[in-house]
Amino acid sequence: MNASGFNLSALAVRERAVTLFLLLAVTAAGIFAFQKLGRAEDPTFTVKTMAVSAAWPGATTDEMQRQVADPLEKRLQELVYYDRVETTVRPGLMLMKVFFRDSMPPAKLQSEFYQARKKLSDQASSLPRGVLGPLFNDEFSDVYFALYALQAEGLPHRHLVLRAEDLRQRLLRVPGVEKINILGEQAQKIFVEVSYQRLATLGITGQQLLAALANQNDVTPAGFVEADGPRVYLRLDGAIDGLDALRNLPVAAGDRSLKLGDIAVVRRGYEDPKVFAIRNDGAPALVLGLVMKPGFNGLSLGQALNAEEVAIHHELPTGITFTKITDQAKVIDDAVHEFMVKFFTALSVVIFVSLVALGFRVGVVVALAVPLTLSAVFVVMMVTGRDFDRITLGALIISLGLLVDDAIIAIEMMVVRMEEGADRVSAATHAWSATAAPMLTGTLVTVAGFLPVGFAASTAGEYAGNIFWVVAFSLIVSWIVAVTFTPYLGVKLLPDIRQVEGGHAAIYATRNYQRLRRVVRLSVDHKWLAAGITVALFAAAAAGMGKVEKQFFPNSERSELIVEVTLPTGSAFATTEASVRKVEAAVRAIPEAGEITSYIGQGMPRFVLSFDPELPDPAFAQVVVQTADAHARDVLRGKVRQLVDAGGFPEARVRVLQIVFGPPVRFPVAFRVVGPDLDVIRRVAAQVRDVMMANPNMRLVHLDWGDRTPSLHLALDQERLRLIGLTPKEAGQQLQSYLNGTPATQVRENLRSVDVVLRSPGPERRSLGDIGDLTLTTRDGRQVPLSQVAHLESRNEDAVLKRYNRETYIRVQGDVIDGKQPPDIHAQIVPELAAVKAKLPPGYRIDTAGSVEESEKAMTALVTVFPLMLIVTLTVIMLQVRSFTTMVMVFATAPLGLVGAVPTLLVFHQPFGFNAILGLIALSGILMRNTLILVDQIHHDRAAGLSDYEAIVESTVRRARPVILTAAAAMLAFIPLTHSVFWGALAYVLIGGVGVGTLLTLLFLPALYALWFRVARDARATPSASGPASVPVPAEP
Repeated sequence: MNASGFNLSALAVRERAVTLFLLLAVTAAGIFAFQKLGRAEDPTFTVKTMAVSAAWPGATTDEMQRQVADPLEKRLQELVYYDRVETTVRPGLMLMKVFFRDSMPPAKLQSEFYQARKKLSDQASSLPRGVLGPLFNDEFSDVYFALYALQAEGLPHRHLVLRAEDLRQRLLRVPGVEKINILGEQAQKIFVEVSYQRLATLGITGQQLLAALANQNDVTPAGFVEADGPRVYLRLDGAIDGLDALRNLPVAAGDRSLKLGDIAVVRRGYEDPKVFAIRNDGAPALVLGLVMKPGFNGLSLGQALNAEEVAIHHELPTGITFTKITDQAKVIDDAVHEFMVKFFTALSVVIFVSLVALGFRVGVVVALAVPLTLSAVFVVMMVTGRDFDRITLGALIISLGLLVDDAIIAIEMMVVRMEEGADRVSAATHAWSATAAPMLTGTLVTVAGFLPVGFAASTAGEYAGNIFWVVAFSLIVSWIVAVTFTPYLGVKLLPDIRQVEGGHAAIYATRNYQRLRRVVRLSVDHKWLAAGITVALFAAAAAGMGKVEKQFFPNSERSELIVEVTLPTGSAFATTEASVRKVEAAVRAIPEAGEITSYIGQGMPRFVLSFDPELPDPAFAQVVVQTADAHARDVLRGKVRQLVDAGGFPEARVRVLQIVFGPPVRFPVAFRVVGPDLDVIRRVAAQVRDVMMANPNMRLVHLDWGDRTPSLHLALDQERLRLIGLTPKEAGQQLQSYLNGTPATQVRENLRSVDVVLRSPGPERRSLGDIGDLTLTTRDGRQVPLSQVAHLESRNEDAVLKRYNRETYIRVQGDVIDGKQPPDIHAQIVPELAAVKAKLPPGYRIDTAGSVEESEKAMTALVTVFPLMLIVTLTVIMLQVRSFTTMVMVFATAPLGLVGAVPTLLVFHQPFGFNAILGLIALSGILMRNTLILVDQIHHDRAAGLSDYEAIVESTVRRARPVILTAAAAMLAFIPLTHSVFWGALAYVLIGGVGVGTLLTLLFLPALYALWFRVARDARATPSASGPASVPVPAEP
């Protein structure tokens, strides 16, 4: 890109009308794009997980495992992108989470889901008779934009469901709503309570009654008649449509016909025991979960929903409340607001730096580059289908600190040329020939640094991938702006800068430049010492890295506090609910607590991307407490933990936590004990638990399952049963009716089908102790005590069995205490586990789980792309410098950012995690860019006739002002970001790294260059030690 060739800056200045038109067009398009871009809390993200469930009423955990789960797991292993399957088996129920590989392209997800359904559906035919399912849920990744609680004291639940259906239909009409799910609905039942003794006296068996109910209530085609005109259908009106129809149902008893209402009590009820319930502010509630369309503007959806909510409040009858529990629009609004504040802060910082150093009009020219660049970036984002979310906004803020560099360098070069006596047009076009090439190379090197984030095939890579694209768009556009619009604006807006008497030499002969020149000469003269000091600093920083806390993803600033209540495995739903009520009451008494919503029987719905919905479990509940802000949340967390530690809830394990960014992880520090024999696994897991509990930084350490629960085994005497004329099936049905009830048929009501359940009246549904006293009714009406035809055995069995990839495992897991980071604590525990691992029998192993396992996956994916980054970076540098030795020297300056980053992280107690790594990547790009521009300047000066020694000193002195200005602009622009929870560590890395990196550029680089190319001090240089060498001014472009 020399002066004799093509010159883009000259073209932009010459064709001023075209340049102005493009400038205005880009600005207008940018404003339009800014308004059109979608706004969301998190980037669009595919959760590569599918839930599969199956039921086999009456089966034990062991039967479910061997005959249902195992064949299905085998089939899943045939999938192309299969990663693992986690299976939980309870008596009569199997729940499975199928995980696909992180590296699977999101576009392949639906076809993999289809393959999984197909394989499991094919397998279903060979499962035992009576197995229901498998059923699939592949909408696991829905993140609810808003959750609304619908409550009404005294209104029957089924009426509330109808009201919820109406509201669902109404809210679906709001633009931007994709779907709405009703959560927390209790399955309705109609109970037909009939005494077996009564039936026997009437000569009716349970089987006859079941058949009567089923036969009466059917939709049967009765044909049609072809008339001359229309076809006339015959409709049989036998369907039961309500309780009265059921009560009037004829039942044959011998030669008599009785009404069902005469021999049974028919009444409405709900699933008993419950499976899932939601409570909001201490009362039962239904929740409407609303999912936003992808790419829609979350802020405008929030406003539309608020308007609709107000209208709904006006129309709802008194006594029915409709409350918003969570609202993503508020989070998005805060994020966009944070970006705007930081954007204007950064912009004013850039203007201030430019004003102070270069004067008002020069500052204006530099500042105008920022909105121009962002306008173009918004257009590119819109065209490529990217929205505003946490990642893209963060990337834009990172870019803010970097994109003014090119404008400052170009405008500073222009000012210097005008001071040397050039007219403004030739000064404007000179920037192209002098710095366009190294600036572009520097830009491409910085962009290349972010390649691993953009192309890492992992969940973290997919989540944060847009950082690469947005930074790339920003920096490349900022280079184009710097070589086209900035020269044009310079010609239009710069004041008449007086030529400095004495020309070039005089500009760099001021007192400050003289001081800098002396320091640079000192550094070059003692190049070995300068290099030694730098290497020592780098070694100290690398050693200091061990002292920095490690972290994967940071905590979220969301204000919700989550309280998890876990009872012993196999606990009844009612026991869990009673425990949750205690927790609610205790939390409600704390002033910081706002609205309290409890989800009993499974976890809360996914209203934040980083939380996985929990699988159904009657012994588990999650309580979500709203607070005013992050500070109130932290205070509340401390107070609730005090209650727990004081033994306030002895019956349950109560865990208090906040929302964390990043992939979903149940517990931060966890280990999986895997092997064939469950008893051995239990023993090893207990040893692992003891090791973890011995670490003072761990809390709530426990095994995720492994308790055994009592069960009653009924051994029937087949011979005696035959004597009294009953089959085992009939005896089983009678027992089921006594205890739980038998589904007979369904009544179709409104949008729901309601099960009709045949069961014994309350007094006959005895307690455990009375089971032996239950009587079986024979066909001739005799009562035979159960204890005469069967004997009861009390046994202990596993209430739950869990497997990880078809291997039995127990996970030992726990939380870390506040202020500590999981990777650090994990690193402390691993050596302690060596003794346990050494004694493991063959076939058993202890695997790392928790957040450390996830972060290792993310890091592995990043490291895989590192070679690509190295090749691209080295190629770009080589094309610019065209020398192996220079290329290696430029690349060697990349890691020196650590010298500034590590002390900053230590001083401000910032953890080193995913974001800090991004900061270091950006930092290495900034340092290599500075080195490139300096090396290019040295080559220019040598070509212009200076000796090697003087070229090094003079180039450094001349590059000092733009380097210091760009560093000051970047450092000050990142200061507002230090308050961000998500981006704080990255900002600290950049501030510390850029500050120290600038010093290294000005002091260490000249010495390194002299050392690398063996430049000795000239004898001629001595007389002019305190003054500038006479630098020949390059020819005009």
